[in-house]
Amino acid sequence: MQCKCCNREATNEYCGLHERAYANILRKFEIWKHAADLSWEQYLNEIVKNPFTGAWAKEVAERLLNNKE
Repeated sequence: MQCKCCNREATNEYCGLHERAYANILRKFEIWKHAADLSWEQYLNEIVKNPFTGAWAKEVAERLLNNKE
C-alpha cells in the first residue's frame, strides 16, 4: 500500500511520517476546538496557512480538506 500523500510505502493510509502528522493533527484539534472555537475545516485551514506548520502536517491537512474527511 502507498501513502495517500507522498506514495511512500505505508501500512495504513499514510507512511510513518504522514501518520505521525495525522495523529498530531487529531490530538491537537481537541485543544484548539475548545480554545478558539474552531470547526474541523477551519482548523485544517489554519494548519495550511500557518508558516510554522511542518510540511507533512500541511500535506495531510490539505488532503483532508480536499477529500472532506
